[in-house]
Amino acid sequence: MTKVWTGNEIRSTFLKFFEERGHRVVRSSSLVPANDPTLLFTNAGMNQFKDVFLGIEQRDYKRAVSCQKCVRAGGKHNDLENVGFTNRHHTFFEMLGNFSFGDYFKKDAIAFAWELITSPHWYAIPIEKLYFTVFGGAEVSPGVALPPDHDAASLWVATGAPKDRVIEVPGLSDNFWAMGDTGPCGPCSEIHYDMGPAASDEGHADCKFPCDCGRYVEIWNLVFMQFNRDASGKLNPLPKPSVDTGAGLERLAAVLQGKISNFDTDLFQPLVEEAANLARVSTESERNRAFVTKGMGESAAIPPPRSRGGRLPSLRIIADHSRAATFLISDGVVPSNEGRGYVLRKIIRRALLQVRFLKADFPFLSLILPSVVAGMKSAYPELEEKFAHIARILDEEEKQFSRTIDTGLKKLYEDVEPDLWSKEKRLGLIAFSGEKAFRLYDTYGLPLDFMRDVLGDEGFALDEVGFNKAMEEQRARAKASWKGVHKEAANPVYTKLAETYRTEPDF
Repeated sequence: MTKVWTGNEIRSTFLKFFEERGHRVVRSSSLVPANDPTLLFTNAGMNQFKDVFLGIEQRDYKRAVSCQKCVRAGGKHNDLENVGFTNRHHTFFEMLGNFSFGDYFKKDAIAFAWELITSPHWYAIPIEKLYFTVFGGAEVSPGVALPPDHDAASLWVATGAPKDRVIEVPGLSDNFWAMGDTGPCGPCSEIHYDMGPAASDEGHADCKFPCDCGRYVEIWNLVFMQFNRDASGKLNPLPKPSVDTGAGLERLAAVLQGKISNFDTDLFQPLVEEAANLARVSTESERNRAFVTKGMGESAAIPPPRSRGGRLPSLRIIADHSRAATFLISDGVVPSNEGRGYVLRKIIRRALLQVRFLKADFPFLSLILPSVVAGMKSAYPELEEKFAHIARILDEEEKQFSRTIDTGLKKLYEDVEPDLWSKEKRLGLIAFSGEKAFRLYDTYGLPLDFMRDVLGDEGFALDEVGFNKAMEEQRARAKASWKGVHKEAANPVYTKLAETYRTEPDF
């Protein structure tokens, strides 16, 4: 791999490769799924082709390729709390995929993937860095088992993969793909890349595939769509076997740019650097800085550096969440207190919490927006067209966040400060009082999940049992108070008469 690939080049090359092989280039669908109540957000490239796979919809092409916008930040598929602290979790990401609607199946799908990944004319990833897994058999419904996918294994070997690097994995968790509890599904084959010992989250110097320490990263999943799973769990054969693949652009960028973390690729670095510039911190010093700071700093309203990496995770969270918020607003989502709008509001406010941690000035996210648009407008020109609208929404939400959170956040950190550096806290023996959390919720308007995020970043558990108990007690008090007020207001004469002439007990 001598070529230095940009993220935009990786995306356009993928589309070009499959277009030259008879695939229709299909634009990404909206992040708001059309006519699919089962999904909060579009979370995979095949979402827009679901009815085609089921044979419900007919199109004038049988092969397609796309780069699909995806969000996983709510519901079943939720990576929100890991973002910024791991190398590969994101709220917004792009999924490269090629699709066959009954036109070709395993043989061609495997041949296409092999050529694009390994050919010196394309991505040229060294074969010795790759591993290939296939479905190893499993019980897919009570009493019904699918055998191992020996065909896929043989096809990889015939294409050129070393036999000892083609591995059959039993079970449904890794090599059997399904869009949800119902719908299209089938066995799959995953391509993994060896990032080397430096990528091991557990410091492994010489672990073997498939160790899950972070060294071996899945970069492409080829799904062989054969079934439609109904509500009873039965797998019904699709009219024509089809292919659905998904390769994460961010992961491919890390591989082709020689980076361990997706956040170190050109897809994120301009945003991380811009966030650092606005916050007046150095990304290089943050990477090298040992965590030694103690105390609350200049203000109790500002969170202290966290034990999970100082300021660098904050910069990464801002970069990731800025992308997600930009694309969600562009696709018509607005912050609110329910549904998709609630998830967007949570993403924006999680980013703004990191802005506070960095002690940066407001407004902030709208100043990151030009960097987001500059990096993505070639693939998504609509971002430039909607720039002013996106900036306005971000600024409005930022102002509202400041008004509602200022006092409550300061109080929260005042409450945790006595235990912040205690031995008991380091041992995980301290949970933040549910009663205190409810008081912050009731008095200052701090949402429960917001407090959960803040406390989690600081290493505290939240006593949610105590929170719920305090909530119920408050509801009971409010109900009793309402009953008394209602009774007095509705029957003042009868109440006073009863008190004046109440019957005394006869002894």
